[in-house]
Amino acid sequence: MRKTVVAALLLAALPAAALAADDHMAVQPNSLKWGPPPPGLPAGAQVAVVSGNPGSDGPYVVRARLPAGYKIPPHTHPTDENVTVLSGAFHVGMGDKFDTKKGETLRAGGFVNAQKGMQHYGWTTGPTVIQVHGMGPFTINYINPADDPRNNPKTSEKK
Repeated sequence: MRKTVVAALLLAALPAAALAADDHMAVQPNSLKWGPPPPGLPAGAQVAVVSGNPGSDGPYVVRARLPAGYKIPPHTHPTDENVTVLSGAFHVGMGDKFDTKKGETLRAGGFVNAQKGMQHYGWTTGPTVIQVHGMGPFTINYINPADDPRNNPKTSEKK
């Protein structure tokens, strides 16, 4: 009797599971809309939202094309940041001082998780594409306020 009840409950749940499986999204690389980074990031990158809204509560996925020599000074986030390297090499270091000797190089397929509040920084030596995902809203807090491009309009807009 007990097995019959469990089997009936599982069968009743199948339509809901099938509906959930059909609720998906596929994104082709050529459909991404690339644009300048948000004001909190240094100029020079191109960013595309893959899913979600990084400015709102909830999950998001974004991609960033970073040119050679791109630097993101030491900063923190109020939520975890997850970065996957899609192409090129992304260098990441931990701490409150930018030091390329202390960083680690992540190549295509590499991943790093910077937990909320963790002081970290990143840079490129060649063109690189990364994918960032997490829970929004995405916020970046620079350790040194002078590094924040929002505090210097000339560095947040590259002509």
